[in-house]
Amino acid sequence: MRRDSIFYKLFQQSPSLLFELLTNPPANANAYRFDSVAVKEPKFEIDGVFLPPEDEGAGVVYFCEVQFQKDEQLYERVFAESLLYFYRNRSRYSDWQAVIIYPSRSIEQRDINPHRSLLNGGQVHRVFLDELGNIRSLPLWVALMVLTTVAKEQAPAEARYLLTRTHQEVSSEASHAIIEMITTIMVYKFEQLSRREVESMLGITLKETRVYREIKEEGREEGREEATVNLVIRQLTKRFGELSEEMRSSISSLPLPVLEDLSVALLDFTSLADLQAWIAAR
Repeated sequence: MRRDSIFYKLFQQSPSLLFELLTNPPANANAYRFDSVAVKEPKFEIDGVFLPPEDEGAGVVYFCEVQFQKDEQLYERVFAESLLYFYRNRSRYSDWQAVIIYPSRSIEQRDINPHRSLLNGGQVHRVFLDELGNIRSLPLWVALMVLTTVAKEQAPAEARYLLTRTHQEVSSEASHAIIEMITTIMVYKFEQLSRREVESMLGITLKETRVYREIKEEGREEGREEATVNLVIRQLTKRFGELSEEMRSSISSLPLPVLEDLSVALLDFTSLADLQAWIAAR
């Protein structure tokens, strides 16, 4: 399941969603802008950065990392990226905070002792989605985040419940974004199902929504292919470091169906040799 792109869309639709996860959100949370930034020398790509409004002077910048796979050097990377970006942009911001979103505590890296000051100092916030409470009692946008972690057996019922809540609690104009996020999550979660089966599961007609056209229709694939290439390269770079231009070119030349297979297969790779062998086999 492509959670990177799902959470990116969630934060794009509702930047203030991040602050619903925090005990003490900033007073101007609704004015923050969500972005993804790159820091050169060395090259870092930060998944999510929440930028304070520029017309209010130096504010607090929030860094966000969504981590659903075990990474025993996650904190080393996140803090290096965040502090380097803060250093390069010190005049723009008065302070920084980081939010790490996990599905559960079992995904957190084991050796956190070197980072005890940051982790226990109130500047870094760890969010474990399975500890936020019953999905049906959460705010709608937060519930969407939790829906990505729900087991397949439970997901259809929870998705239908959230669709019902959306129709009851949100205006018709604003509800479109939430409905499309729910359908996006379910289409990715049940990729093996046909359109008719997913429609029946949710009780809606996906062909009438933008997400179905984007994900399922043939044609107009250029934008999707580029996004998939970028996502695969970013995932591989996080795991194995900067890729060579030759490797990037090889990945970029793969057709979309193979790229989508690679986005799943790479989770089992232990080295770049596995990646090279996988590409060579195709």
